[in-house]
Amino acid sequence: MKKGTLKQILLITDGCSNKGEDPSAVATLAAQQGITVNVIGVLEDNQSEDSMGLQEVEDIAMSGEGVSQIVYKKALSQTVQTVTKQAMTQTLQGVVNQELKQILGPNQTLEELPPEQRGEVMEVVEDLGETSDLEVLVLVDTSASMHNKLPTVQESLIDLSVSMNARIGRNRFAIYAFPGKKKAIDKVLDWSPKLDSISSIFPRLTSGGITPTGPAIKEAMYQFGKSSLKRSFMREDAPDIEEAGY
Repeated sequence: MKKGTLKQILLITDGCSNKGEDPSAVATLAAQQGITVNVIGVLEDNQSEDSMGLQEVEDIAMSGEGVSQIVYKKALSQTVQTVTKQAMTQTLQGVVNQELKQILGPNQTLEELPPEQRGEVMEVVEDLGETSDLEVLVLVDTSASMHNKLPTVQESLIDLSVSMNARIGRNRFAIYAFPGKKKAIDKVLDWSPKLDSISSIFPRLTSGGITPTGPAIKEAMYQFGKSSLKRSFMREDAPDIEEAGY
């Protein structure tokens, strides 16, 4: 099975989009391009889990073939790591199922294998999760209602970087915020193997305005092509890696 690059958009938000395209439709388009869209809905510690807008969190992730999680602010750090890893495993399981169908026929899936064989396949999935290259574009909602959550978001992203860099595979992260000042998203941090430097950038982020989640996801999709182009210039002698996902 060929190793490739796992590509994820990690959307961190707390509410409804209110401008531009339907974010679920855009997430579907991203998934078709091999980019998983994961969504974390952040609640205030006294906020109800049935708050308006949280259904949208689940809908976007489902359309983007990703993972969604509703979380209170105090638990955000652990959730960011968990969602990223769950999405990696889910993507790889999907790849394995496709391979099994090619080998064993159209009706064979991972869940239908005998327990011993299923365990062996899951070991392969876990190994690929450790060794595959990973690109995560973090898309942070900085609308007015997110203002007091941004320090916690910053901490959680640094923890994510530390956790992911324990893997064998290469990691690349980028951070974009929305709404942008003149366009849908603004770059906070360009593609980098670590997120340590956001400590000096994040406190300067301003919050307020509308929530154009659909346009933000669409613009985020385009940044993966730019990262691949930059990387090809940086590592011209590196072995070929499949860039369009699996």
